[in-house]
Amino acid sequence: MALLSRVADRIYWAARYLERAEDTSRLVRAFQEVFADLPLSAEDGGARWAPLMVVAGEPGGARSDADEQEVVRFLLTDRARPGSVVGSVAAARENLRTTREVLPREAWQALNDLWMFVDREADRAAERRFRDRFLGRVIDDSRRLDGILTSTMTRDAAWEMWRLGRYLERADMTTRVVGVRAAALMSHYPTGRPEYDEVQWMGVLRSLSALQMFQRAVHGSISGVDVVRFLLYDRRFPRSVASALDEIDASLGRLRRSEVVRERVAEAFSVLRSTTPSVVDGSNLDSAMERVQIALTTIDVAITNRYLRLDDE
Repeated sequence: MALLSRVADRIYWAARYLERAEDTSRLVRAFQEVFADLPLSAEDGGARWAPLMVVAGEPGGARSDADEQEVVRFLLTDRARPGSVVGSVAAARENLRTTREVLPREAWQALNDLWMFVDREADRAAERRFRDRFLGRVIDDSRRLDGILTSTMTRDAAWEMWRLGRYLERADMTTRVVGVRAAALMSHYPTGRPEYDEVQWMGVLRSLSALQMFQRAVHGSISGVDVVRFLLYDRRFPRSVASALDEIDASLGRLRRSEVVRERVAEAFSVLRSTTPSVVDGSNLDSAMERVQIALTTIDVAITNRYLRLDDE
């Protein structure tokens, strides 16, 4: 059954926005756990809130003196900003609202319930005592919706659009975490605070729900190079960049006339493989992640041009 481009566009962007809300929630939750474990003196090693705004794509970077409340409002509750958690959930809901006939009814109900929760509780989310519950609800409901779709949705073009949106957004977030947080930690060698390094690298892994799987894959102490390699290249871990690109390519392989888009995916793989993380090379890692992000943008443009711009009956 053919899928109208306007429907494909809304499903694709609903998936991207929902993934963005989940990933941002996970990022904030992991960072505040790390921040609580570090003494104030460790801020010289990069344990400040302001870099999270860079991870989230703040144009021109973030003010170095941005405090916790300012950053949390920016990431979680700014209703005028589509990239905030509240803004992303609202945008995902609006996109699915007009395409409810394509998705299982339970999926729409799950997303609508989440939107009502974040809309009602957004003003309290900046408070530490309530923040964990807010973040946990966003993460859990996003996973719940994904589970509903995985177990009940027909594997047709609409399903593939959902997968394309989620995995492209996921790959983008992983490169941002590596390019900002991991690169910043690497840049502090050898002048940083080595007694806190493992705690901060654990925080990087937790921000992508990767700590336990990393420990299963890489035995022994946590090193920055091993963390970066795992998050970029381990195709068995579903939040690595390589795994996300594999899933994107697999979905494209099941869609019609996807050759040009798959060429962009192959180019992104090539850019990714050219990245060689080094413990003393944080600035180069940041630059490498920017190149991967550009490659991901070319995939998005190709998907838009091929599937989302004009109806292909």
